Amino acid sequence: MTQRSNEVRFEAVVFDLDGTLLDSLVDIANAVNEVLQAIGHPQYPVADFRYLVGDGVSLLFQRAVPDCVTDETLRAECMRRYESAYAARWDQTSVPYPGIPELLDELATREMRMAVLSNKPDPFTQKCVSHFFPSEPFECVLGHSDRFPRKPDPASALWIGESMGLRPESIAYVGDTNTDMRTAVGAGFFPIGVSWGFRSEAELWESGAAKVVTSTKELAAVLLRQS
Repeated sequence: MTQRSNEVRFEAVVFDLDGTLLDSLVDIANAVNEVLQAIGHPQYPVADFRYLVGDGVSLLFQRAVPDCVTDETLRAECMRRYESAYAARWDQTSVPYPGIPELLDELATREMRMAVLSNKPDPFTQKCVSHFFPSEPFECVLGHSDRFPRKPDPASALWIGESMGLRPESIAYVGDTNTDMRTAVGAGFFPIGVSWGFRSEAELWESGAAKVVTSTKELAAVLLRQS
């Protein structure tokens, strides 16, 4: 991928949700472990979920319960139980990462156009964004549904860009996993990884990040071309 000139100003930024804007790992882990306990499967430490999540609920359970790879009935049961378990605890411990509300406010003040694209099921994506970021002017909030394939397929990202009437190269995509970076590369967006999320900086670089930031201040500088 060709590195873009620092003189180019982004017209919009698309954010991943879990691990990027929202520290939600414990609530997700607790919901999944409730399902695992119910089906008689061993539970996982919270830290293990950093590598189980990120690619949607179906793949999460295929990773957590190998039998779900071939047993569609079991996978469907796990996903149904998860929907109920997560609905009961989605906001128990989840909070925006430090500095994120201030970052979003600054971007809005500077008239940066913003959107959210997540592999979290769309109803929960909508609920989390409206609850944790009620005043932010996101033009589009899109979670996973039957409407588009899961990230890293770029179709949903491209649709967001088209709905905003913008060229892909004018859009930054910010995320914390290889899935996010691959989505950005596939869509022709500028891929920015964040180090505070669920995965390592090495993974972000290896999957196509053009920039990896370690703080929201640094992210603001990149998005607003202040450095």
